[in-house]
Amino acid sequence: MKVNFKFPLLAGALAVFSLSACNDDSMENPALPEQQTENAKIDQPNALEKVCYYVDQYWSSSSVLTTSLQNSTDTNFMNSQMTKIASLWGRSNPTLRFVNDPSNFNSTYNAISYSTGKIYYGYAIYYDAKSKGGDIVNAMILAHEYGHQLQYIFGLPSVSESTARPNELEADGFAGYYLRRPNGYNQSSFAQIAAAYEFAQSIGDYQTTSPGHHGTPPQRRSAVRLGFLLGQYDLSASAFDYNFFYYYQGVLNGTYKMGKNSQYPEIDAYMSQYIDELKKIQNGEISAEEFKQLK
Repeated sequence: MKVNFKFPLLAGALAVFSLSACNDDSMENPALPEQQTENAKIDQPNALEKVCYYVDQYWSSSSVLTTSLQNSTDTNFMNSQMTKIASLWGRSNPTLRFVNDPSNFNSTYNAISYSTGKIYYGYAIYYDAKSKGGDIVNAMILAHEYGHQLQYIFGLPSVSESTARPNELEADGFAGYYLRRPNGYNQSSFAQIAAAYEFAQSIGDYQTTSPGHHGTPPQRRSAVRLGFLLGQYDLSASAFDYNFFYYYQGVLNGTYKMGKNSQYPEIDAYMSQYIDELKKIQNGEISAEEFKQLK
């Protein structure tokens, strides 16, 4: 996934892996072509990954890989969030590593989810997210990246298009779901989630025919809102996928399903009160500012 986060950039330092720790891993799942973004890019690359001083082709040549952030508090927060996110879905942790570039700190404005069970998280994106939006922003980004891990593991999403849109919309949904769940981030107020999401307000694009298209900004807002609403229920990854696209399919093809969700009638009764709202978020009738006021 690729996202533009509108944060100013900070500087930092780190300890690095020894060159002797270098090893190669083949990526298993193909990804959609890379799309350049203004400030940050979050990808699912299909490439040779190197765990060594030179991280891989998706990071700068002077970037370095480490097991920690600048201090133990930040490192412990991210590791604990990784454990909670994976546990929510009944999985063990993927490998979480951090990337810094002492020569060009801004180049680490990135987070990448790999099909080999690794998530690499850049120093720059972490510290700007924390500075401007607090811990919840990094929890949201990490939950989104873990959403891609679920897609790798379970062969999701069930909806396929010629662009990255279903993958990214569903990952946004996974993030919204995690932030609400009591055994997740346990955030019952959508206003805080929406405010965090709006730090990534440039997320999305209007290049609807590009293979790298991630969905428009209003579509992505409606995806995180839908994920939050589904957080009312305890769902497996496959059940989440079914329900997410049952209600989101209307955004993808232009018309919401009007039939009843007979497989999950309790969810259907709950969701029926939000369908019009989701339509209005998706088509821009609910503005970014109004989005942040939703309950």
